[in-house]
Amino acid sequence: MPHLPAYVLDSFALLAYLTDEPGAERIEKLITDTKQEKCHLFLSIINLGEILYIIERRGGLSRAQDTLVLIRQLPIEILPANEQSVFSAAHIKANHALSYAGAFVVAASQQEDAIILTRDQEFRTVEELVAIEWLD
Repeated sequence: MPHLPAYVLDSFALLAYLTDEPGAERIEKLITDTKQEKCHLFLSIINLGEILYIIERRGGLSRAQDTLVLIRQLPIEILPANEQSVFSAAHIKANHALSYAGAFVVAASQQEDAIILTRDQEFRTVEELVAIEWLD
């Protein structure tokens, strides 16, 4: 069986999809492709938490809860924050100028051999470590 392309969503990418911002069409296409078993989509539980606190700050707890229900219905595999991912993210954070949540995106990308989808320029600091697709 051929290796399917894999992608890790960062918070910017999934928020773009959820709020119909630039990049939303690309994420929508990948969601469709994932449903058709043409690729895999991943999201770290740490970045899910980041998305939820951003949504709650913008629109309240009820909106964040509704967003969680929506995300759970999407064909996105939520990766746990286990000991290995925490240690990997800590190492990445120690050596690169990006947020701790961003370090979990990089760790997930390395773990799953996946391309990061983002608009967040902080990922420029890790371009030598992982493949990145920059959303418009």
